[in-house]
Amino acid sequence: MNDAGSEQSKIDAFIAHWSQSSGAERANFQSFAKDLCNLLGVPEPEPARGDASLDSYVFEYGVKFKQADGSESAGRVDLYKKGSFVLEAKQSRLEGRPKEIPGQEDLFVTDTQPQGRRSANRGWDVLMMNARRQAEEYAKALPLTHGWPPFILVCDVGHCIEVYADFSGQGKNYAQFPDRQGFRIFLEDLRKDEFRERLKLVWTDPNALDPTRKAAKVTRDIAARLAQVSKSLEQQGHDAEHVALFLMRCVFTMFAEDVELLPKESFTALLAKCAEDPRKFAPMVEQLWGAMDKGDFAHAIERKVPRFNGHLFANAKAIALDREEIGELLAAAKADWRAVEPAIFGTLLEQALDKDERRRLGAHYTPRAHVERLVVATIIEPLRAEWAQVQATAERLKDEKRAKELKGERGAKEALPVVKNFHDRLCAGARSRLWHR
Repeated sequence: MNDAGSEQSKIDAFIAHWSQSSGAERANFQSFAKDLCNLLGVPEPEPARGDASLDSYVFEYGVKFKQADGSESAGRVDLYKKGSFVLEAKQSRLEGRPKEIPGQEDLFVTDTQPQGRRSANRGWDVLMMNARRQAEEYAKALPLTHGWPPFILVCDVGHCIEVYADFSGQGKNYAQFPDRQGFRIFLEDLRKDEFRERLKLVWTDPNALDPTRKAAKVTRDIAARLAQVSKSLEQQGHDAEHVALFLMRCVFTMFAEDVELLPKESFTALLAKCAEDPRKFAPMVEQLWGAMDKGDFAHAIERKVPRFNGHLFANAKAIALDREEIGELLAAAKADWRAVEPAIFGTLLEQALDKDERRRLGAHYTPRAHVERLVVATIIEPLRAEWAQVQATAERLKDEKRAKELKGERGAKEALPVVKNFHDRLCAGARSRLWHR
């Protein structure tokens, strides 16, 4: 059998074996983890030495929780790899060890739902969410010298692994990775190379998954092309400020089509058309930008476009370009602008304004890390705390309603309006912030 066939057989055997697991999943976790390591081609956890300062990749890693009264309690991480992840597969009640967080249920309760994609089961979602919270508590309790791991994993043995990441090293913003659609890796997903490779990197090179690395590369490539255009235009005698503003408008238009504020690939198609006949470039781009400023029909892309405020397109003047310069913009437009480091906007903005104008407008680019530090502390953390309270209230109301129904009574408050009210307030706040930009 060739290597590809052997690999596929190995995957099939792993999925077939563990998809049948039931009942004593908690006791099976270490076997599951070792089999998963072998499937991914990564080393198995090392034997524990009994000294947390020496153990860096072990099952049952010991941590100490500091209580408000100054006392300490012990806990154990199901699987820990220093600099990589904390993995939580058991929610509580491991005999002889105080693992539970008060009020949390056991993840491995008897489940009558079919094996596989059980996300439709609200009870399962809640239990996985609680497991994530416990994993974050463990990450917080790690030795300071270890730093915050970039990943938190929540494992429902034989079913699913949830992946959360925070590459900032601050441990305050673990978010679904790579996004809310793909953060759950189900057993069947392991048939696909991309999912196995993602988990392998979580084990072996977690920072390689940091999206800012890709952003940096894409941004460097695009910046080189824009610099070439800028240099060419300035050599032709164009004012540097006008060139920077012109390129800023080009950059924003490229970004707008990739996030579908403009029709997808519409500006890219326009640039391709202009590369064949450069005389069309200035008039067609000016017409597009004029429409973007007013929210009119853009003949250049044959669509009505939304209005873009902020006065970036109030001056829709485009500089005539030759075929080579348009080709550089076209190559830049073909990149994935969703992965572009926002610094490119700030750099162009600062280049476009003279010092006096920057001072008058207060226009200064603030690095991503500084913004994230402020936003997480002032917006994200308070919202998460409020959301946790809403969830707790909803769960309490749901339990009260169930208890009354079992007694044949009515009158319990519904949980859904509590969640909907939070959602409505969140949406109203987001709309208000967007409206006032």
